[in-house]
Amino acid sequence: MKNSLKVISLIILVLFLIAIREFIAPILYDPLANYFKSDYLYQPIPSLNLGLLFVSTFIRYFLNSVVSIGVIYVIFQDIKMILFASKVYFYLFIILIICLMAILEFNQGDGYLLLFYVRRILIHPILLLLLLPAFYFQNLKNLKN
Repeated sequence: MKNSLKVISLIILVLFLIAIREFIAPILYDPLANYFKSDYLYQPIPSLNLGLLFVSTFIRYFLNSVVSIGVIYVIFQDIKMILFASKVYFYLFIILIICLMAILEFNQGDGYLLLFYVRRILIHPILLLLLLPAFYFQNLKNLKN
């Protein structure tokens, strides 16, 4: 792929990530967003519809994952990396959604930071920021060998 096409593709994909955050996130059910914007240390977690929260979180995670995998593809163009990243995204979602639901179901009142960070990893493309350097250094290592 030509460098100019790569740059344009990356810009479009980053704009998609921004659009997911700005336009799709407000449509989805997430009462925790307002909760964490307020004085959450002194308020109990609001009552939640866990099923609807699961569906909304899944949609946002799925959209972020697809765009993030697209970014990885545009940068590296390696199917093995795409398959590995897809597996990482899949298994991490299973683990984190179970953790999120367990935290919400069995909350004893002092798990705010854990809830905050698990939710943040699920709804933001943070994993992309971890995978890009890892794949970059793996690529460098493979080039040396």
